[in-house]
Amino acid sequence: MSAAHPVAELYADHHRWLHAWLRKKLGCAHQAADLVHDTYLRLLRRDEMPRLEEPRAFLLTVAQRVLANHWRHQRIERAFLETLAQWPQALAPSAEEKACLIDALVEIDRLLDGLPAVVKRCFLHAQLDGMSHGEIAAELGISLSSVKRYLVKAGARCYFALDLE
Repeated sequence: MSAAHPVAELYADHHRWLHAWLRKKLGCAHQAADLVHDTYLRLLRRDEMPRLEEPRAFLLTVAQRVLANHWRHQRIERAFLETLAQWPQALAPSAEEKACLIDALVEIDRLLDGLPAVVKRCFLHAQLDGMSHGEIAAELGISLSSVKRYLVKAGARCYFALDLE
């Protein structure tokens, strides 16, 4: 009989502890269960598992990243739904379209992560709001050349990130 997969051993030994930690952070057992699942899925997708001296510390690091992504997703979804509430009912997207739009916004946020806020805002104004370079410059109080430079920077980040996947 072959040895158990290292993630299976982690799951068996620490699942309850990780679920309790996430439940405490989230205040919801169902969301905690979902994020425990996402944490172990992330581990299963790894090419190799490191040799773990402190498995709980390792799991905690992975779970904290999953939790941060969860909170980011919630923040983006909330902002999108607040914006959507201002749209005319006739333009409201279907539930499936909403889910796709939220996923796209989360992915854009992930791709732009680490860029300065002004670069992100330039990109979002151009791509989501359809603003011209001049309108963006006026809105953000920056030069037209800065708008162009920032759009190139953000566009390159997205293009090359997608190219690597």
